[in-house]
Amino acid sequence: MTTERSPNLAALLADAARRRPDHPALLWDGGALSWRDLEARAAAMARRLAREGVGAGDVVALLLLNSWGLAAALWGGLALGATVVPLNPLLAADERERILGHLGPRAVVDTAPAEETAEAPPIAAVTAPGIILYTSGSTGQPKGAVLSHAALAAANESWAGPVMGLTAADRVLAVLPLAHSFGLNGALLAPLLAGATVVLQERFTPEGTLRAIARHRATVFPGVATMFARILESPALDSADLSSLRLAVSGAAPCPWTLASEWRRRTGVRIVRGYGMTELFRPISYLAAEATDRPDSIGRAVPGVELRVVEDELWIRSPAAMDGYLRAPEETAAVLAADGWFRTGDLATISADGYVSIVGRKRELILRGGYSVVPGEVEHALLAHPAVAEAAVIGVAHPELGEEVAAFVTLRTGARVEPEDLIGFCRERLAGYKYPRRVTVVEAMPRSATGKILKAKLG
Repeated sequence: MTTERSPNLAALLADAARRRPDHPALLWDGGALSWRDLEARAAAMARRLAREGVGAGDVVALLLLNSWGLAAALWGGLALGATVVPLNPLLAADERERILGHLGPRAVVDTAPAEETAEAPPIAAVTAPGIILYTSGSTGQPKGAVLSHAALAAANESWAGPVMGLTAADRVLAVLPLAHSFGLNGALLAPLLAGATVVLQERFTPEGTLRAIARHRATVFPGVATMFARILESPALDSADLSSLRLAVSGAAPCPWTLASEWRRRTGVRIVRGYGMTELFRPISYLAAEATDRPDSIGRAVPGVELRVVEDELWIRSPAAMDGYLRAPEETAAVLAADGWFRTGDLATISADGYVSIVGRKRELILRGGYSVVPGEVEHALLAHPAVAEAAVIGVAHPELGEEVAAFVTLRTGARVEPEDLIGFCRERLAGYKYPRRVTVVEAMPRSATGKILKAKLG
């Protein structure tokens, strides 16, 4: 772990608390905490951890659902100068033990702190990273992205400022898993650092989310594409009160233009689309103040971020980049250059005016009979069919061609189509070596906790 000299993120949270001590920091069904109360519970958490021997430079793992306890534990751990590691408590037991074994934390917090209050302790100077976030690796082994306080501050300044345009009057719905990068930063830390109010929802359901928006007058809804799609399919949308909502924000997985357009038509609310990853937060995005959305682009570099394309691969340099992967120098060197450029593994193009289009994943290229097939191009063709809701394309082994193109699709509610019809639909729109020879209709795609389609489980 690297040593750095920058403000402790806990000090920035304390500054927000000083500005509006009696304003609600957190709301949820049945409860609320003012900034003064949240800071007091964070202080109590810090004292509890200190009694367990946690100090500056130690590692603390959090296994807590979306709750005030998670916010207090995060703040309290950071105040001690510890490195805090939020983990999803819904992880399978073997996956959780594998991560904890790799991490080796000094303490594990799996219950909310007691509802005691305490005078805030001094905030420790920064001598260690602020947060480690685990992300899936290509080998299936856990990878912990090590994030400095400076990177966290830069990322959340961008989230709160140009991406979401937050003010202290905003109420941001936190239904995303707060143990993951998008939820932790876009739905919790960025709003808190902006002095806004966070509306906590433990788990997503379309009806529950619509009720929470109306009851708590939420103004910003960060979510993943599957959440927006499920809400559009819910009968509850027709009578829902979304009059408080000014903005939705997509992340974690691609949000198709067709979905964003239908959402805006049905709700009157824009979805701000973008591109991000655990290692870089959200370096590319449309911005809250922008009026222009392009169907085939994910946005432009946010202020302070540099982009370039090297041999068709997107490279990014950002002040919010990770320091590296925890105890994984080879994997770090494979993606992060000494001069700060991060190799994303995504194939992309950048227009003359800076708009980025993602074509596909470099490692997902399908080599069919000597030709390279980009899955994203085939998926785009399938999504043009009116019956198709989602599409995922992979390469499967073939004795003569090396690989063959195989597609998996889910259908829109009430739609019916035969796989042969979808193959023919693609054949009319793609080169002969590109269109899928096999299409499978599935009820649902296998997904990660943040909504990404797990292609490794298809086939």
